[in-house]
Order: sequence, then C-alpha cells, then structure tokens
Amino acid sequence: MKSNLNTIAVIRSCKFTFALLILAFFQACSIVKYIPEDELLYTGATVEIKTDSIVESESELKAELESTIRPVPNSKVLGMYPGLYYYYKNQKEKPGFINRWLYKKIGEEPVYQSSIETFEVEDILVNRLENHGFFYSSASSEVVENEADKKSEIQYQVQIKQPYKMKTYQVDSLPEPIFSEIKNSVTNTEFKPGIRFDLDFLKTERLRIDADLKKAGYYNFNSEFLIFEADTTRYKNKTFDLYLRLKSAVPQEAIKPYKIGNINIYPDYDIKKDSLKQKSTRYNEKNYIQDEIFFKIKHLDPFVTLNEGELYSPEASRNTARRLSTIGTYKFVNIQYEERDSTLTDSSRILDANIYLSPLNQRSLRAELQAVTKSNNFAGPALEFSYNNRNIFRGGEILSLSTNLGYELQMGGGSTISNTALGIKSEMIFPRVIFPIKINDDFFEYSIPKTKTSLGVDYLKRTELYALLSGTAEFGYSWNANRYTTHNINPISINYNNLIETSDEFQEILDENTYLEQSFEQQFIAGLNYSFTYNEMVNASKKNQLYANITFDIAGNGLSLFDSKNDSGTQTFFGLEYAQYVKADIDFRYHFNFNNDKKIATRLFAGYGIPYGNSEYMPYIKQYYSGGPNSVRAFRIRSLGPGTYVSDEETDDDYYIDQTGNIRLEANVEYRFPLFSYFKGAIFADAGNVWNSKEIDDVPGGKFSSDFINELGIGVGVGLRVDVQGFVIRFDFATPIHDPALEEGKRYDFQYEETTFNFAIGYPF
Repeated sequence: MKSNLNTIAVIRSCKFTFALLILAFFQACSIVKYIPEDELLYTGATVEIKTDSIVESESELKAELESTIRPVPNSKVLGMYPGLYYYYKNQKEKPGFINRWLYKKIGEEPVYQSSIETFEVEDILVNRLENHGFFYSSASSEVVENEADKKSEIQYQVQIKQPYKMKTYQVDSLPEPIFSEIKNSVTNTEFKPGIRFDLDFLKTERLRIDADLKKAGYYNFNSEFLIFEADTTRYKNKTFDLYLRLKSAVPQEAIKPYKIGNINIYPDYDIKKDSLKQKSTRYNEKNYIQDEIFFKIKHLDPFVTLNEGELYSPEASRNTARRLSTIGTYKFVNIQYEERDSTLTDSSRILDANIYLSPLNQRSLRAELQAVTKSNNFAGPALEFSYNNRNIFRGGEILSLSTNLGYELQMGGGSTISNTALGIKSEMIFPRVIFPIKINDDFFEYSIPKTKTSLGVDYLKRTELYALLSGTAEFGYSWNANRYTTHNINPISINYNNLIETSDEFQEILDENTYLEQSFEQQFIAGLNYSFTYNEMVNASKKNQLYANITFDIAGNGLSLFDSKNDSGTQTFFGLEYAQYVKADIDFRYHFNFNNDKKIATRLFAGYGIPYGNSEYMPYIKQYYSGGPNSVRAFRIRSLGPGTYVSDEETDDDYYIDQTGNIRLEANVEYRFPLFSYFKGAIFADAGNVWNSKEIDDVPGGKFSSDFINELGIGVGVGLRVDVQGFVIRFDFATPIHDPALEEGKRYDFQYEETTFNFAIGYPF
C-alpha cells in the first residue's frame, strides 16, 4: 500500500509541474513590449459583401475571398504568439541555446501593418469576383488600429454587381471521331441553363471531358487543348451563350484514339539486365520476359487487366498497377507506354505497354528488443524475432515466421505479480483464392482476394498463480471491393485454451468464484468470423470522413453436427468441450476536418455477445472490456464496470482479474488542433461501460438495465501528440466526472485527484 501511495504522489507532482510549465510558457509568450514604437502588429482581415442582388452561396464566397488575402498574420496558440515571441528573443545579443533552438523550430518573422499593400489585395479581390462572374465589381478597405495593444486589422468591403448567367452550352463543329466523343461527354455535363459564369467551373468541365476522352483511348489529348468562348452580344440582361472549341494547331496525334498493341511484362526486372537477351514466353496474348521462372505466369496473369486490341484506358492501367502492388512481392511497379511508329491512315494508333516489376528482397530477418509498458501497471522487456520469405513458391506467396519472448512485472495493492510470455506464430498468404470450386478472377474487379492461413501457440506464466497454454488456427480470405471497402472472412477459426497449471491460492479463488472458474476452464472455440470495413480516412483531402467496421463472430454451430456428450451431459468434439456463442459489434467513426489541420473526431461503439448451448458465459478471451488509452481514458484499462460493479483492490484477493462483460457501449469525441512544428493538442470526452446480459452472483450490479445511461463511466481530458509523418506518440491526461462504481448521488464529481495518465502509439480513433 505504501508503494501505491508513493506512486500516486509522484504522478500528482508530475501533473503539478506540467501545469506550471504550461502556465510559464504562456506568460512568457507576451510580445506587446517587443513591438517597435512606430509599428503595429497586423492581426488579420475581414471581408464585408455588399450587393444589389441575391448572391447564391454567399458565405462560401466570403470564405474564399478571405482566404485570398495576403499576407497571412502571425499564428496564434490560445491567443498567444509563441513563434513571434521566440523571434524577438532570438534578436538579443545572447539569446541562449534554448531560444535559438525554439526559433529554428517555430519562429516567425513579424507581420507589421506597414508592410500591407491594401490596393494590391483589393485588385486580387476584384479579380477573384470576376472569375466567379461578378464583373464590374469594386473593392475598398479601412485600417482599424488599436494603439494600446499595438495591433491593427483591415476591413475590406466589396461591392458586387449582378453576375452573368449562362443561356445555352454547345460544342462547335470538330473533326471526327473526337467530335462525337466530346459531344457525348457534354451530354453528362453539370452545366444547366441559368448557371453563373465561373472560371473554376470551366476548368473542372475541361478536366472532366479530358478524363472521358482518356477513357476512350485519346492518350495524347490534354485538357489545355479545349477553350471556352462566351457570347454576350445576343442578350441585354447579363446572359451569355457558351461555346466549346478546340484551340488552333492542336497536333493530329492528340485527336486520334490509341489501341493497345504488345503487352510486355518483366516479372524480375533489373535495370542492370539486358532485357533484349531474355527469354520471352507468350501467354494469354501477353509477352512474359524472364530467363528463369521468377513468378509463375499463370498466377501473375490475372493481375494484369490490359488486353491487346482494346482502346487505351488510364483506368485499366491504374487497376493493373494497383493489383500488382498488392501482391507483396514487388517494390516498384512501373507501366510505360511506347507509341509505335506507323504510317497507317486509319483513325486509330498503337501503343505498346511495358510493365516493369522490380522485386523486393526475397528473404528478411528482423530482431527487435522492446520496452513494454501497459496501462494495467505491467512493464518489462520483450524480444521478438521474425522471418519473411516472399514469393516462396514462385506464385507471390509470403511465409512469415515469428517468435516473441516477454517478461512483465506489475506492482500495486501490496503485491507483486509477474508474467512470462512465449509465443510462436506462422502465417502463409497466397495472393489468390484457394477454394474447391474455381472462382473467375473477373468477379473481383478492383482487387484479387488473398487467402490467409495461420497457426500460433502462446504460453503465459503468471507467477504463483497459473500457467495458460493457447493455440490458434485460421483460414480465410481478405479483399478490397474498392478504395474504401474491405472484406475479411475466416470460415475456419479455431482457438484452444488450456489452464495447465494453477497454484493452491489461485485454485481457491476459482473454487469460490464460479463465473471466474468457467472463464478459465479449458475452452475449445471453433467457428467463423466476418468483418466489413468502410474507411474514408484513407482520403486525407475529404472534409467529412466516415469509418465503419461491422464484425460477426459465430462459434460452435458446425461442431454441433459431429458432437457427442460426456458424462456430465456437455457436448464435446473429440473429447473437448467447445464454446457456443454469437457475437456482433459495430465501430462507427466520423471526422470533420476544418482548415489548418484542425478536426473533430467522434466514435460510437456497440457490441453484444450471446452465449448458448455449451456456454453459460462468453469465453473469457471473447468478452468486452472498457477503460484504457483507446477507450474511456479516465479509467485504467479493463477496470470499468461491468455496470455498477465495485472491485475493492484493498480487500479482494482477485482484484487483478480484468473486469469484463458481454455487452459494451462507448462514445468518444475529440477536438484536435495543431500547436507548433510536430506537436498537436487535443481536448476530449469519453463515455462507456460493459455489462452482462444476466445477473451473476460473483459480479453484483453488472447486469444491463434500462437505466444504462446512468451507469456510463464518463471522463474528460487534454492530450499532447507528437506526429511525425503519421507516426504518433500520444500523451493523454483524463479525469473521471461520472463513476458508476460510486453510490448513486455521488457519481457526478470532477475527481481531479484521480486523473489518469495514458501513453500510447497512434490516435485512439
């Protein structure tokens, strides 16, 4: 207990010191005294729109106008100017090492009012308005000075005239066959009568037509070859006719479609090799060029979607490159097209496709020493060895072998517990479907599924308590239906756990706790699981990003067809009692991205597992838990719930047993914002808990009820992230404000003294 109190005291001291450092930092960032007497610090500008007519999407237009204003004022963090502060500090004769270093990292030169040329900004505003069809508009400005704070801002005012709107849109006569292709593309335009003239819309339309022409084989066409002309002479009410034409002197090869000629594939390409001397094999109207069989042609061919005689298509080219990259054998995939010399006078030309595939190193061996720290107070070293063999059977197969050895130590509650863990795992991935019935590869248009098999054995020794041996085996498939959607299905999933050794102390605990005893009983789990993932987070440019993961896990149904019963009436398979349950959960996330790398991230998780038949309770390894760095961060990992259950660490001999349930609900919201350089901040709130679907005597208060809202653990906190090109180190401080383990009426309380520190790698959601 003394050790626990000392630990808490150290943590509180660290929090207090951290708070003082933050306070000192912001106090030091006052820069008013450093601004020269004859200067004012420029703090930004606003735009006011005045118009004599209704402007569609006025707020968006205003935001765009404000984004064009230059220069950008000095950046602020919570109203302070740290970058500017360290610029001024660095101007001293002896700024000191820390000030010089911080200046290099976050320093900014001051932007003074005297450097602003308002007439140039006014011209930019007028030009931008004309690009959006508001011709004959005007702009003015006014400087607002604050002598006391030595700051100023600028207020711009734009007077907008009625915009020009389109009456008709048509294509001028062009030579065939490109005329028919462009005319067909224009039928799908979003330009409708009454649309406002907009230069950005015209550029987008050119790019859309160019993309359609590329799909039709126009390899050498460029969107710059298209030109729009607006005719306003026929109307007097600011209306115009829009004409689409080709520019003069467009080269002939740009207005002729191309077909694919020879397809040459180099499965083992090396720039040092003379490809002209290598052996060429003809297969499925493609030429495979390799001296020795590096990659079996029948397995490589389905990844190539290009076909001789078809029109050139950038989409088919991208699909081929993407599919080949997913095999896992190649470091680079390079597709180059070569125009064939031709004197033909017909309407099409020929492109030969050369596909160069540069392999990764076939074998790799890695050893990694890790320092493991967990949120359940376990800490210790871990050693991991891994071996990879790519393309082991000349069909893109990847064999992975890994082993790990770890030792962890947990101190607290007046006792010390240590873990020794040893694991061995093998995995084989085939970049194709292995199934008794042949499946046409064309059925999977976006990517070819991978067949995955794995075997693993783990041994866990918890000193003076128990030893657990577990084995896993899986066989399944994984594939991408499109850029955002992924499917994973394991029709064979086997897990075997055996409590091979228990101490007298631990056995006594099991004898007194029926629920715990059944969780640790020998368990054989065999079934299937399926996971559907929709992930828009891969597109960082999207303002609204959605993520959804739905998982189904079913065990025991198939075994019940072949089972028998033991003396106690329990169903067995080859003499082993097996688990039966159905489990489903959904993880839904939504990110809203502001400008300047700011975002609001939210998550909602719900899961439910139903044991039946052989299983009175869900298998322990399949139960849900709450709390920890990626859950409700104000509570230690696996320490929240179930329901209002209270675990007294001072009196319970088995307090170290994780608190779990077969129902889980959780919601999270987090505001993320940049600080400086690689440092980012966050403010967040979490809520959640786990429950049991029925009352368990050993876990009083753990049953799910209609009053579950009042049984949620709720916490708030702040965080610091170090984000270096996607690699994130995360520090979170979270405080509980609603603890369901407390008595009713005392649950809502800002428990600052119970603040939890979380350290993790990566964002929580």
